[in-house]
Amino acid sequence: MNSTCKLKMNSFSCQFLVLLGCRRFSGRLGQSGEERMLGLSGCRRLWHIAQRGFASARLSTGTHTRQFLPRAFACSEWRKAWHSAHSLVGDKNIILMGPPGAGKTTVGRIVGQRLGCCVIDVDDDILTKTWNMSVSEKLRDVGNERFLEEEGKAVLNLSASGSVISLTGSNPMHEACMRHLKRHGIVVFLDVPLGDILGRLRSMKLDRIVGQSSGTPMKDLLQLRRQYYKKWYDARVFCESGASPEEVADKVLGAVRRFQDTGAETFVSTRQRQAPAKFFSEAVVEGLAPDGGLFVPEKELPKLSAGEWSSLVGATYVERAQVLLERCIHPADVPAARLGQMIESAYGDGFACAKVAPVRHLSGNQFILELFHGPTGSFKDLALQLMPRIFAHCSPPGCNYLILVATSGDTGSAVLHGFSRLAGSDKRRIAVATFFPDHGVSDFQKAQIVGSQGENGWAIGVDSDFDFCQAAIKRIFKDSDFTGFLTVEYGTVLSSANSINWGRLLPQVVYHASAYLDLVGQGFVSFGSPVDVCIPTGNFGNILAAVYAKMMGIPFRKFICASNQNHVLTDFIKTGHYDLRDRKLAQTFSPSIDILKSSNLERHLYWMANKDGQLMETLYNQLESQRHFQIEKILVEKLQRDFLADWCSEEDCLATINATYNTSGYILDPHTAVAKVVADRMQDKTCPVIISSTAHYSKFAPAIMRALRIQEINQTLSSQLYLLGSYNALPPPHEALLERTKQQEKMDYRVCAADVDVLKSEVEKIIQSQFIRKSLE
Repeated sequence: MNSTCKLKMNSFSCQFLVLLGCRRFSGRLGQSGEERMLGLSGCRRLWHIAQRGFASARLSTGTHTRQFLPRAFACSEWRKAWHSAHSLVGDKNIILMGPPGAGKTTVGRIVGQRLGCCVIDVDDDILTKTWNMSVSEKLRDVGNERFLEEEGKAVLNLSASGSVISLTGSNPMHEACMRHLKRHGIVVFLDVPLGDILGRLRSMKLDRIVGQSSGTPMKDLLQLRRQYYKKWYDARVFCESGASPEEVADKVLGAVRRFQDTGAETFVSTRQRQAPAKFFSEAVVEGLAPDGGLFVPEKELPKLSAGEWSSLVGATYVERAQVLLERCIHPADVPAARLGQMIESAYGDGFACAKVAPVRHLSGNQFILELFHGPTGSFKDLALQLMPRIFAHCSPPGCNYLILVATSGDTGSAVLHGFSRLAGSDKRRIAVATFFPDHGVSDFQKAQIVGSQGENGWAIGVDSDFDFCQAAIKRIFKDSDFTGFLTVEYGTVLSSANSINWGRLLPQVVYHASAYLDLVGQGFVSFGSPVDVCIPTGNFGNILAAVYAKMMGIPFRKFICASNQNHVLTDFIKTGHYDLRDRKLAQTFSPSIDILKSSNLERHLYWMANKDGQLMETLYNQLESQRHFQIEKILVEKLQRDFLADWCSEEDCLATINATYNTSGYILDPHTAVAKVVADRMQDKTCPVIISSTAHYSKFAPAIMRALRIQEINQTLSSQLYLLGSYNALPPPHEALLERTKQQEKMDYRVCAADVDVLKSEVEKIIQSQFIRKSLE
C-alpha cells in the first residue's frame, strides 16, 4: 500500500474515531460509575467537532453512519442514568471511612437515622459477631498481618444495599475488601484533624491500633494510614476542629448529594448566557468557548468556612491543593483519588523547594511569594505541571490534540515541559505548539523555549508581539472551517493551555490561598486578618486567581495591579477606559507582562457586571473594531473597591533591584521589582502585603547584571548565571536553570510572519509531522 493510500485511510480512521470516540472512551478508566461518567463530556465534544467538521467539508452521511449516530446522542443520557443509580434512597450504600477516632460509628448512626435506612458498623455488626470475640481480643490473638486478612475475609462476605456502613480504621488496608465495598457504594472519607483524632483516642484509652509496632508513635502511624484512605474515597468530608457529629453528618449528606448531582457544576461562556453549559472536562478540552468568550463557573465558586481554612494551616502544599481542587472539580469529571495522584506527581520532585511555593519575609510589612521553584523557573509551572495531566484525563483517547499556546516568555517553556511529562499513549496523541514573539522575550527565555522542544513539543517564533500571537490563536479557534478541516482531514482537535483555559487558571488559586495560610502558620497574622497582594500583571490571570481565592474565603483586602510601561491595565483600573488607540507595545526588562490585550480581564468584568454576557460581547467586539471601550461608572466604582494599580518605569525597576539587594541580599527578578515599586507606592502599610515573585532572576541575567552594575555583561548565558551565583544572594541559584545552560544546543526553530494564514499553515505542518508521518513510520 502506498503512502498516499495510508494517509487517506488514516484520515478516514480518525474521522470515524471522532464518531466512535464516545464508545471507546466509556471503558477507558475502569468499571466504576463515576469513571464511566467521564466518557460523556468527551463524547459530546467529539460529536460537536465532527458535526462542524463534516458540515464544513460538505459531506453526506450514508446509511450505516445514520444508523450509528443515535448511539453518540445516547451518551447524553449517561449522566441521568448514573444519577438515578446513585440516589440517596437507592440501592447504593454510603460507606464511611476514616482513621480510628474519626467518629464513623456515631456519624453513621445519625446519617442512617436521617435517611431512614439500615446502619451497619463493621466492628460491632460484622467482626465481633463473626469471630465471637472483641476486635481488640482478635488483634492480640493473631497479630497485625493475620488480623488484616481475617478482617478482610469477614467483610468480603458482607452483602448490603441502601445502607450506611461504618468501616473500621484498618478496612482500607485490605484491597480486595475495599474493591468489594466500593462496587456497591459511595466511599466518604471523614478527614478529621489529627489533633482531634489523637485527643479522642486518648479519651478512649486506646493505645494500640492495627499495624502499630512497639515504639511507633500513634501520630506517625495515623499519617501512614492516609495513603490507604486517599486511594479509595469518592468524596471527602473535610472536618473543622471540634466539629460535632451532627455537623459532620450534615457534611456527609452534602458530599453524597454533590457526588450524585453530576449536572450541577457547569461552565458558561462570558459572551452568551444562552449558550449550552459545559462540564468541567468539556471546558478544559475546548479551552476557548465557541463564541470567543472564556469559560467561567455558572454558579459561585465553593467557599470554605474559617474553620476549614484554619484546619489547612498546618497542611502541606499538596494537601491544600487536594482539598481546594476537589471542591472545584466534580468527581464525575476527575475522580478524587485520581486527582490526588495527579497533584502528587505534579508537585513532586520537579520542585526545588519542598514547600513548592514558600513565603519569605522581605522587609517591614512586605512578604515575597516565591513562585519560581518549578522546573522552568516561573510561576507558570504551578499550573502547567498539573494542567496537562488533567487535560489528558478529560480528553477522549480516540482523537489527537494539538495545544496552541501564545507566550510572552515563561508560558512557552513551562507548557512544553509540562506536556512532555505525559506518559505513553497520552504523549503520542497530545502535542504542543507554542508561538512566541521572536524579538519580544529575553535571550534566556528564547533559549529555554527552543530548548524545551521535544517528542511532542514545537516552538515557533513570530515576527510580531505577544498580543498578535494571542489574537491569532483566538482567531484560529473561532475559524470553524479550519478547525473542522483539521478534524476531518487529520482527526486532530485544537485546544489551548494559556490562562484562557479554565484548567490552567484554576490551579493558580491554590498558591495564593497557600501564601495566606503560611502567614497564619508563621504567626504574622491570625486567620481573618486582612492581607493585600501585589502582582505584576499582564494577562490578568495571576491576579484573577487571587480574586478567586478571596471568593473561596481567603480574606484578601486589596489587589494591587503592577504594570510596566505597557500600563493599559493600570489606566483602565483608574478610569474604566480600556484604550488601545495610539498605543504601541514597548519592550521592557519585564517581557512577560509586555501585553496590551489582557484576556482574563473579561472573566472579572463578567462577574462584576452580574454575569451579563451580552455586555461582554458588546465591549469586546468594540475593542476589536474600535480598539477601546468604556465601562459604566458603577462598574468602575466596584472595580476600585477591590483594586489599586500603578506602573513602574525601567529606571525604577533597575533601581529597586539594586536597592533591595544592597539592603537585604535578595535579588528580585524584573517582574517582581515592578511589583515592589508599585507596592511601595500604593500600599498603606496597615496590613501585610504579599508580593508575587513570578520568575527566578536567572532568566533575566543581563537586566540583573545591569541593575547590580556588573560590567561583564557580554558573556554566555551560563557564565552570567555562574557569576550571579557567586554573589551568594537569596534566593540561591536555580539548579534546573543552570543545568539548562549546560545542555544548550543549537536547536532549530522556525520564524514565521505576522499573518494568521501563515500560522495556520504552521499548525497544519506540525499536525502532519506529529500525527500523520509518525503513524506511517
